[in-house]
Amino acid sequence: MKNTATLLVSCPDQKGISAAIANFLLTYNANIVDSNQHQDDSENLFLMRVEWDLSDFTLNMDAFASAFQPIADKFSMRWRVALSSARPKMAIFVSKYDHCFVDLLHRYHSGELHCEIPLIISNHEDCRPLADFYGVPFHVIEVNKENKKAAEQKQRELLDGAGVDLIVLARYMQVLSHEFTAAYPKRIINIHHSFLPAFEGAKPYHRAFARGVKLIGATSHYVTEVLDDGPIIEQDVTRISHRDAVEDLVQHGRDLERIVLSRAVRWHLDNRVLVYANKTVIFS
Repeated sequence: MKNTATLLVSCPDQKGISAAIANFLLTYNANIVDSNQHQDDSENLFLMRVEWDLSDFTLNMDAFASAFQPIADKFSMRWRVALSSARPKMAIFVSKYDHCFVDLLHRYHSGELHCEIPLIISNHEDCRPLADFYGVPFHVIEVNKENKKAAEQKQRELLDGAGVDLIVLARYMQVLSHEFTAAYPKRIINIHHSFLPAFEGAKPYHRAFARGVKLIGATSHYVTEVLDDGPIIEQDVTRISHRDAVEDLVQHGRDLERIVLSRAVRWHLDNRVLVYANKTVIFS
């Protein structure tokens, strides 16, 4: 089990940022185990992820923020630090399609996803047996045009009561309201069964088939108030041909959806994602 801390930084690009961070960590005897950085010239932005072993680190992490703040102020940084010992709480939203849902639960059960799953929320009963098998509380909240606001209020009460840090939409077939998404900025991850920006919205496989595409894809992204327009975390594609019917596209696509969503969730949980200008940097 790792015992590390990870610092994520974004700020206007200038000389001396990497050196300042490295010297600060060295002051407290940090052993850096991973360090990556990226400069975006178009945005004049510097982004960095640095992870260090806490075994011999002499600064108490409770005092890290106050000690690091002078450097953050000097370079106008937006930053956060995360500990490997902390296990974020992740809620899963699902409707009837269970392929992404099962995949996430299996990866969680096998220890691949560094998190806790305190609850699952659905608008249908279909997936309850799977939740029961993995021992995760399953809540059904029906959603329709008449009760959408009240339903989302019940969902938020459950999420906030459980102290949820991340929400994953594992083929949850409801559009979240602006008020709901605004309450969890950069904390809702969705899987869309298309290679965005192509075929956003409903029935993308049917529209891809009608268009005669030769590649289909899947996209995992953060949810914003604009449908299927949030910062993209991961995408992948597979080749198809004229021999494939719509049902074949759906089957091929489901395999992609599982992989793409699990990657995005894992990278988020491992603090490898930085968001800026409706884009992301993924530090490998």
